[in-house]
Amino acid sequence: MPTYELSVILRQMSRPDMVATLKRTATAIFDKGGIIRKLDNLGTKPLPFKTSAHGLVHRTGSYFVFKFDTPPSAIDDLDEEYGRDVDILRKRIYRADVSQQEEITCTLHEELLPPAYRKDVQKMIATAERNKTKKVFQYNTGLDYYPFQK
Repeated sequence: MPTYELSVILRQMSRPDMVATLKRTATAIFDKGGIIRKLDNLGTKPLPFKTSAHGLVHRTGSYFVFKFDTPPSAIDDLDEEYGRDVDILRKRIYRADVSQQEEITCTLHEELLPPAYRKDVQKMIATAERNKTKKVFQYNTGLDYYPFQK
């Protein structure tokens, strides 16, 4: 089963109502044969612009991101079900990029080294040295000299 990300913006509501909406959202994924891997709460923020949804105008919303695995055939059903939910202002389902899920290994020994001896810092310094070419201003007058010099 492929991995998907569901980003939702919920209307501003009390905490018990928000928990009920999140349970309802998660239950829909479970009913379609999906598995939830992660749930991130990004907080309650003002919306970038006022949004009309289900006959009401909203100015703030609670942002959540679900990371889940489900069969591709269930995505359309989930999208339709979330579109009918009056507590969800905006929803979007993305397919997660598997290449971004690479393992990052870090050891304590590397972290305790001074910055000048770390491999990632040396790599940044080498990149900066490579891009250190001085740009010379070219006068496009066609003359051998700059006529407006003081």
